[in-house]
Amino acid sequence: MSSTVATTFDAPPATAEVSRPPRILSVDMLRGITIAFMILVNDPGDSRHAFSQLDHAAWNGCTLTDLVFPTFLFLVGASTVFSLEARERKGDCKKTLAGHIFWRATKLFLLKEVLSLVPYFHWTHLRIYGVLTRIALCYLLAGLVLLTTRRTKTLLVIISALLVGYWVLLRWVPVPGAGWPVRDFPLLDPVNNLTAWMDRAISVWTLRWLRTGTLYLTTSDPEGLLSTLTAVATTLLGAVAGLWMRRTRSGWFSESAKQMRLGLAFAGVVGMVFGLVWGHWFPLNKNLWTSSYVLFSAGVAALALAACSALVDSRPKPWPRLLEWSTWPWFVFGANAIAAYTTSVVLVKAASYFKMTGADGKTRSLWNLAYQHGFSHGNSTAWTSLAFAIAVVAVCFLPNWVLWRKKIFWKI
Repeated sequence: MSSTVATTFDAPPATAEVSRPPRILSVDMLRGITIAFMILVNDPGDSRHAFSQLDHAAWNGCTLTDLVFPTFLFLVGASTVFSLEARERKGDCKKTLAGHIFWRATKLFLLKEVLSLVPYFHWTHLRIYGVLTRIALCYLLAGLVLLTTRRTKTLLVIISALLVGYWVLLRWVPVPGAGWPVRDFPLLDPVNNLTAWMDRAISVWTLRWLRTGTLYLTTSDPEGLLSTLTAVATTLLGAVAGLWMRRTRSGWFSESAKQMRLGLAFAGVVGMVFGLVWGHWFPLNKNLWTSSYVLFSAGVAALALAACSALVDSRPKPWPRLLEWSTWPWFVFGANAIAAYTTSVVLVKAASYFKMTGADGKTRSLWNLAYQHGFSHGNSTAWTSLAFAIAVVAVCFLPNWVLWRKKIFWKI
């Protein structure tokens, strides 16, 4: 990890003068909102008391929380388009770019494994799957596709093949030991589905030969291998959005800029509608990353990106003071999104690991003590849980603010 300015997961200040190709500030802003919301929903004071929209759907369905990760992957796809174009302008060939993509994906994966080991640093605690692993795989596969082609029609064909192919696999391929979907067990049964079966098979192999590789849900993993196919489709949909946005290089008030935003918003609405319609036969499901979920979540991300673009992209300076102050935190978070996520993981693990014995003789973690004595006071509610989560976001914001002030932008 270095301290140079990155092109995919970071952003310069909203008011900075940029000499090289101007950044798409809406992407940076939405990335910051996404990573802040990711920390918020990941770190409640009491997971038993949380607003329904700040928790994942139990199985089928979709909440605000379920939209966070696909939005991030959508932005990875858009940013990869900008990154590749910037490097090509510097003269990098395809071989060099491919090497960069492989190396960056490898570093993301290694960071994930290091974070899995914290704080025990014991091999058996290693979880191969996870958020950063999925980001690494999606960035790798989508990046290699974009090195091969950036034709929108071709990318849409690839995306369609991934979405339809995944539906065919889960609907028509029998699960060993369980039988046929729909006939022998319900479609998208939590245990008896092809994705879960593959996760268990891989876990059995890694536990036997590598002595590690647990699953998040015991019988399956929300970031499992097979569902990575549709997660790549999410990333490529973001790349299509990036290509569409790159066609507009004129000012904020221009007709082409308005058409770009309207086109992005229209595509978002279409994606949401198609996702909901397909969801009647192939339900929205974040754990399995179903094809309908891909379309719906990508549609929401496209709408959010269009809204952010209307606020900040190519807006003439000076900006209204209210706009500067209301967008500033999201640019700070977006500038070092991976650093912010890493900070949150380390903070939670450290606070959960270290324990203290109270006056009542009971031993509690620093995390529980901070929540109970600082927020709930013995009466945990959804509001106290949310207040604690907001405090965690604020704490994670502080090191990002320091990096921002020092103009240090980490990249992996």
